[in-house]
Amino acid sequence: MAWTALLFAGLLEIVWATAMKFSHGFTRPLATTLTITAMIASFTLLAVAMRSLPLGTAYTIWTGIGAIGAFMIGIGFLGEAITPMRLLAALLIVSGIVLMKLSSG
Repeated sequence: MAWTALLFAGLLEIVWATAMKFSHGFTRPLATTLTITAMIASFTLLAVAMRSLPLGTAYTIWTGIGAIGAFMIGIGFLGEAITPMRLLAALLIVSGIVLMKLSSG
């Protein structure tokens, strides 16, 4: 259950980060509302996951899912650059997530 909550918390982090971009500094009400709602839901699910997962594991995986998801949204939908250095950085984040999961037992 904790891992499922953590996965959905990470996916909601992608939602709120993307919605925040579209809120244009919280000047667009719909995107701002989506940002705040997704943040609250994401933090709540993270807190649920942290009941049984170690802080370092839960937080690292949560931020990693959000970072990689935001990276993919940026490239796929917002026209952000795909460079070797950015791809290497993303690969290192994914590697860290996998190692953190494997080390949690």
